[in-house]
Amino acid sequence: MALYDNLFEPIEVGPVRIPNRIVRSPHGTGLLGEDLIAYHEARARGGVGMSTIQATGVHPGAPSGIPIFSDSCRPLLEQIAERMAPHGMKMFLQVYHPGAAGGMGNAEAWSASAIPNPLAGVVPIAMTKTMIDDVVASFAAAAKRCCECGLDGVDVHASSGYLIHEFLSPALNQRTDDYGGSLENRMRFMLEVIEAIRSELGDAAFAVGVRLPNHDYVPGGLTPEMNAEIAQRVDPLVDYVSLHMGAYWRFHKLIAPSDDPLGVEMPSNEPITRVVSKPTIVVGRIMTLDHASHIVDTGAADMVSMVRALIADPELVNKARRRDEHKIRPCIGSNMGCVGQLMTAGRISCVVNIAAAREAKVTHDPETKAAAPKRIMVVGGGPAGLEFARTAAMRGHEVELHEAMKVLGGQVTMAASAPHRADLGAITSWLAEEIDGLGVTVHLNSMVEPDMIAERAPDEVVIATGTTPRADGFQVSTPAASVPGYDLPHVYSSWDLLGFGDITHIEGPAVVFDDTGSFEAISVADVLLGAGVPVTMVSRLNAIGETLPYPPVTVGAARERLMSGDFDFVGGHYLRSINPQEVEVGVLYTERSRRIAARTVILVSFNAPNREIAEALTAQGHTPHLIGDVRARSSIMSAIHGAAELGRRI
Repeated sequence: MALYDNLFEPIEVGPVRIPNRIVRSPHGTGLLGEDLIAYHEARARGGVGMSTIQATGVHPGAPSGIPIFSDSCRPLLEQIAERMAPHGMKMFLQVYHPGAAGGMGNAEAWSASAIPNPLAGVVPIAMTKTMIDDVVASFAAAAKRCCECGLDGVDVHASSGYLIHEFLSPALNQRTDDYGGSLENRMRFMLEVIEAIRSELGDAAFAVGVRLPNHDYVPGGLTPEMNAEIAQRVDPLVDYVSLHMGAYWRFHKLIAPSDDPLGVEMPSNEPITRVVSKPTIVVGRIMTLDHASHIVDTGAADMVSMVRALIADPELVNKARRRDEHKIRPCIGSNMGCVGQLMTAGRISCVVNIAAAREAKVTHDPETKAAAPKRIMVVGGGPAGLEFARTAAMRGHEVELHEAMKVLGGQVTMAASAPHRADLGAITSWLAEEIDGLGVTVHLNSMVEPDMIAERAPDEVVIATGTTPRADGFQVSTPAASVPGYDLPHVYSSWDLLGFGDITHIEGPAVVFDDTGSFEAISVADVLLGAGVPVTMVSRLNAIGETLPYPPVTVGAARERLMSGDFDFVGGHYLRSINPQEVEVGVLYTERSRRIAARTVILVSFNAPNREIAEALTAQGHTPHLIGDVRARSSIMSAIHGAAELGRRI
């Protein structure tokens, strides 16, 4: 029997037999052509039972990704079906209309009513009956193309605040005709879509599922109890019911970050899954096979979607089958690589997996040995040093790693100690176990000097020494002058508070000055609030976490949490001075200033890269390699990716 054997039992979804219970629900990728195929194929090879291509617009008035409203989509869909078939993974496509979230460029946004989507900023057109009939027919035609091209099914998207959801919602549907008012009327559009698809497909061996909200968090919108009634009514008409949380009104609930608990959606799913007779799919921070197995074992759902975990490691299922669960590269749930990159750079990536969305060109792990194995010395055991050591060791190099602290992990160890950030530590713990298994020699409490390096005479030296907080009162707004009062005894760095200092007493009120717009200041505020201290965060930036990738999904939960406590935020200000009782802040290039009471002040500014040893080696004629924060990138994603790239080419 395999570990988690209940996950490897097949299940019938209408006319389609899914080989196991680990699936991938639809999610945006920003990928097209071979990149899209290779991305899904990597997960098919990895043993996934079913995968669904991202939400794809059925109507030419709201195009997105694959043009399934036109026969021009056929070559790509046929190739996708052909490439997935040998691996046994069943391939679906999610069909949708974006509703009020559409209207990009010169396109018109259509919706149930003229209610704007909060992030799209367009007042949509309330659809006429002719428009409704046009879109219904487009759903049916798109499903038929998917079937004829060899895909196994479609997922009708009735969630996430898009068009069908807008008709279902009592908050977003304010119509007075046959498509508004009562639940029966609000469901009419969705039922017409499903009926049209069934009619168009006839007796084809093709599955039709629906994705419903469990709790949409639209004020006045759909609750789990309302969605249970919707699910009961649609249950006889579909082959499965997939559930998903959130909408644009509370965007981070669509892709819950590590601030939320594991299995965050399960309480909202329970009233729905227990009244549905067809197979059910659930999502929502289900990161391990153990958790997925428990969900299936207890009957809480029939299939479990593990999208982000499978972005981090596409071989997750196969590794579990081989009883190599410890070899699964963990997702850290930050959203900074996947949806954060999708919404900012236009295509997904992954903080911990350099190959994610690059499978057509980059392998998950290095597959070739170095032509000439070398002796390599790595200075620094944070995420960059660990990732490089692992990659280089896999390629056959002899690697020796020195870490100045008594534990591996670097700044991640500190960051993971903060409230709601523990998931960060999963990747450095995993990397530490990996390098141990690969035979990397590790020295802890080891301060490396140039003489030590000269004595060992390695072929290559890799510097991953990170950064440390500046102690000179620096802020970006006034780079030529230190903040007056920065050296007072009640003024600390974030490191002092998060475990690298000796603060024994925190006195309120506190001011946190955020110069970077990252999670560092958020974690500081969390610690202070947890100690019962009122906090005012002051930042030169205009929003909490402003520099992070797509804040609505990476920082939204943290913003809500902070604002629910004894917390205030003052954006667009810099520090003018600090005294024992208060700080003076101002707006740059103006005379405006204000004073805020502060018995504790925490400065979160840009750190100084620890480049001394690299500079000494360079002065001696050596050419060390710098990776991670010592290059001043200040991102765990850039640290891991840069280290992996160097390890593959050195």
